[in-house]
Amino acid sequence: MSENYVLSINNLSFSYTKEQTLYKNFNLKLKIGELACIVGSSGSGKSTLFELISKNLKANSGTIVSSSLSLIFQDPYSSFHPSYSILNQIKDVVDYNNDDFKKDIKQYCKELNLNIYLLYKKVFELSGGEIQRCSILRSLLMKPKLLLVDEPTSALDNIVAYEVMTLLIKHLDKCAIVLITHDMNLAKYSSNNIINLENINE
Repeated sequence: MSENYVLSINNLSFSYTKEQTLYKNFNLKLKIGELACIVGSSGSGKSTLFELISKNLKANSGTIVSSSLSLIFQDPYSSFHPSYSILNQIKDVVDYNNDDFKKDIKQYCKELNLNIYLLYKKVFELSGGEIQRCSILRSLLMKPKLLLVDEPTSALDNIVAYEVMTLLIKHLDKCAIVLITHDMNLAKYSSNNIINLENINE
């Protein structure tokens, strides 16, 4: 992969069965500063692409090469273990023994309208919107080169949803983003690079 790209998908083909081809010679390349929106109806392969990029599924053919990545899942409850505080689970994946961590966590909590004291709670003590913002906070603190975002605003109301997307877009100077969404208005708000999976194999 060229050092200019943080994601390089070349001639990707994938199918669950011979009758259900989701991807055929699919290509996508992203550099830091770029955001691609993946849209399509249920069953069109949006979340499958997410799983392929994150190496949870193996392509039938083609290659996927990515730089360091972080994930924001559609279901925020599945993102955290129920027995430990949010903060401890953030510390499991982030280098917290530095001044940048302390500065960043305060700034991101402010931008996400997330009370920093909620991080000391466990997942069952928080609302769905609060958990989703904690998931986004953790991903940003990991400082990825590639951010995979699957329906990040599904647990948020419309106003907060657009505020969160604005925050993620601000971080395009540090990473590239693949946004998976069913919301065409959100896709158009976020990027001009919209890939409709209904059309890719036509």
